[in-house]
Parts: sequence; C-alpha cells; structure tokens
Amino acid sequence: MEQRIQKIVANLWFEKVAEEAARYYVSIFKNASIGRILYYSQEGFEIHHMAEGTVLTVEFTLEGQKFLALNGDSAFKFTEAVSFIINCESQEEIDYYWNRLTVGGDEEAQNCGWLKDKFGVSWQVSPVQLDDMLADSDPERVKRVTKVMLEMKKLDLAELQKAFEG
Repeated sequence: MEQRIQKIVANLWFEKVAEEAARYYVSIFKNASIGRILYYSQEGFEIHHMAEGTVLTVEFTLEGQKFLALNGDSAFKFTEAVSFIINCESQEEIDYYWNRLTVGGDEEAQNCGWLKDKFGVSWQVSPVQLDDMLADSDPERVKRVTKVMLEMKKLDLAELQKAFEG
C-alpha cells in the first residue's frame, strides 16, 4: 500500500545534527517514530559541502505530526518566531515535557510556558485548560490568569486555576 504524503510538513534545518535531533525528539514523545533517512551524494558537493554518505534528511513523526530534519550548515538559526505547542492534559504531563525539553536548553528563553531546547527549537508546554481560561467571558478572570501566567517560567496548572477562580 502506498503511503500518503502529509500535505504540510515542518522542515527543520539543523547545523549537522539532524539525526541526533530527530532521535532526541522521538525519545521524548510516546507516540513517535523515525522514518526514512536520506543521505548526501557526491553530486552537488560544490553547493552543499557535505561529505558523501552524510545524513541529508530524517523523516520523523511526533504524535501523528510529521517532521523533516535537514542537515545543513550554519546559514540558518531557529528563532522564537516559530514554536511548537504541546497541549497537556495535566500538570504531570507539563512537568514531563518541560523537564525533558529544557535539558541543555537556553534557560534565558524560558517564560510563560515557552522554552528553547538544546537544539534551539522553541516549544510551548501548555495546559489545554489555559485556552478556555483566556477565552472566558469574564474580563477579570482573564486578567488574573494572564497576570499569574506572565510571572511563570513553567506553567503551574493549579496556580492558573486558583487565579481563574479568584
């Protein structure tokens, strides 16, 4: 059976650590896998400057979302302008992802549930309940939740809920 190609796939450019990064993410997410790995050939060496046999791309899937990790040079860097949101059902789940993705990451980039991992990729580790709190019809509730959230690094669901309830 022919595998259907996902219409939109996040393509992540890593500085020569694409396979390491893909395997790292797959080790963190429970529903995850490595797919095809392609390699550079000698063709185009004058452009890509990668040795023949070096990993070119690694396809991987996290929670049903397909990604492509590309091995490149140092021409491009990740910024917080693009991040991946992990919607968590509980504080335990928030703690799980936060504790794993912050290892070796940029501590200065941690605020309001955002973090930057050891590869420079930005993530938002957020409780699913937060969206409903911030969309509440009571502006005072929204104000309290927002104030508490802005003071946090890792989001604390109990504290957010306490602020929401007043």
